[in-house]
Amino acid sequence: MTRRTLVLIALGAFVTTLDNTIVAAGAPSIARDLALDLGALQWVALGYMLPFAGLLLVAGTLIDRWGRRPALAGGLLAFGLGAAAGGLATSAGLLVAARVVQGAAAAFLVPGLLSLLRTNLDARGRTLGAAVWTACLAAALALGPALGGLLSEYLGWGWIFFVNLPFVAAMLVLLPGTVPRGRDRPVPGSSSRRRRSSCRGGTSPPSAPADPGPAAGAMAVVTASLVLLTAALVEVGEHPRTGVALLAAGGALGAAFVLRERRTPARLVPAELTENRVFTGSLAVQVLWGLGISGVVFFTPLLHQDFLGLDPVRAGLPLALVAVAVVAATPLVPRAVARHGPHRTVAAGLGVVAAGLLALAAVNHVPAVLPRVPGLVLIGAGSAFTTPLTSHALDVVAERHAGTASGLLTASRELSSALGVALIGAVLTAVRALRLGAGAAPGPALAAGYTAGLLAAAGLTLAGALLAVRVSRSGSAPTSSPRDKRAVP
Repeated sequence: MTRRTLVLIALGAFVTTLDNTIVAAGAPSIARDLALDLGALQWVALGYMLPFAGLLLVAGTLIDRWGRRPALAGGLLAFGLGAAAGGLATSAGLLVAARVVQGAAAAFLVPGLLSLLRTNLDARGRTLGAAVWTACLAAALALGPALGGLLSEYLGWGWIFFVNLPFVAAMLVLLPGTVPRGRDRPVPGSSSRRRRSSCRGGTSPPSAPADPGPAAGAMAVVTASLVLLTAALVEVGEHPRTGVALLAAGGALGAAFVLRERRTPARLVPAELTENRVFTGSLAVQVLWGLGISGVVFFTPLLHQDFLGLDPVRAGLPLALVAVAVVAATPLVPRAVARHGPHRTVAAGLGVVAAGLLALAAVNHVPAVLPRVPGLVLIGAGSAFTTPLTSHALDVVAERHAGTASGLLTASRELSSALGVALIGAVLTAVRALRLGAGAAPGPALAAGYTAGLLAAAGLTLAGALLAVRVSRSGSAPTSSPRDKRAVP
């Protein structure tokens, strides 16, 4: 069972991450074939990210109620259905709807698969499983943009979505012999308590309150608020009045959620977490990192095709340098943490990321790829040094809240990715419109908007670095006992 579990986890980690990165290189082809403007194109990415982030917390509770095999089987079927519908879509509405189905399915797949680390594997197997999960995340990040460009160029953009189907089929075949029908019992030597992971992409399955009714209602409100706020960012550049109306509606729902959390005894997020300055500060730092990076990654292939004139394959390939730099720099991270502490290490990493973004902005007027390489490498290498953020944030909370805390960290990462695409897109769209209005050609106008987006991203990342330094000086005492701060696979 151990080998089948590892293969199932590997396939799930790869395909759910691939669906986030593979779309970027194919986005220009999708836009041309479906006649999408920049705002509509962003929703192809946001349609996946927002439901993924919004359902993560409540998905853990529903999985515990339904059982892992039904939840995983349903999630896989929905993910495959969304992939097939996306590949066959002939309009923006159908494509975004298919992406929403995939994102909602991924919200159940990720915690369900990660829970197998503790139900199917012993201590040694969990260590190997966490390493496999992380390796597959890195592989998907590295291969996604290039694979998306390759499929778009030679088979058509529909294959960006059809490529998910073999993974889904293989996982459905593995599922019956890997996940029991009923409630799962931990294997001998494994812990029944939720495990925590030191890697950014390997958080433990999120938990929620035992009764999913109140949790589902709260999640519905906060998710609707986030969707409206994201839509406001997408619309404000080209339709200011619509953007302001969406912003007001999203803000009102967000305020209602905060008020509900303060008054109800059955809070979605325990007070022990919201009152812990180190945890909330770490959460905010992670959000700032995601806001700065995600939008830049999404729009880079579009710039490479429309401004540099590259084909889809070569347009996505430079982004692989970011993932390669992350992998290359990761072995240096433990030494930096031991010497400087987690938050100073994270602050330095964010500073390097900001330097990379500024380096890209400085050469963005040059219509060539080679001058962009140093900036991309700096972004990847700096991002590697932000990985201690997750483990340290989990170390300062009590073990009884580890599942909820890890769910919040995972959800905030996905949410910041979605908001990053919308925010950088809003900056890009506004500046591009100004340049087009001044008579600039479409390519240079897009480049000007991209430069503005890079500068905005650098500012957000530097804010994250400053906040990380401040969190490291915080006097907030950890709420976990020394026994809670154990090493995790």
